[in-house]
Amino acid sequence: MRRFSLAFALIAAPALAQNAGIETVITDQMSDFRAGGVAGAFEHASPMLQRYFGTPDKFGQMVRQGYPGVWANRDIRFFDLREEEGGMVQGVELRDAAGDLHWFDYRMIPDGTGWRIDGVTPRKAPYLAV
Repeated sequence: MRRFSLAFALIAAPALAQNAGIETVITDQMSDFRAGGVAGAFEHASPMLQRYFGTPDKFGQMVRQGYPGVWANRDIRFFDLREEEGGMVQGVELRDAAGDLHWFDYRMIPDGTGWRIDGVTPRKAPYLAV
């Protein structure tokens, strides 16, 4: 039994570290938005998104107008993480300032030192077992 536990730990450790790294990036960006720190939130975006928006202010304006649940987030919860087309997609549940729930898929790409957010897509409420 001990060998099985050690083997599982060696296999699971990289996946858990990857998951923790992705969650940290998303959580840090949500904290930046709550604090109005658009420049910090912009740093978590992929190079492609940074080129597309050009400046933190344009990026912040897009998030305020297009993703009010992200901008005014209050609570965050993570669920399914899956691999998709060379990146990872992290399911996220956010509670906004009014208490409403919003669900998103965060597309994450590796950048050599960690993870960056490469896009956010609204999604329907996931089925969550109780």
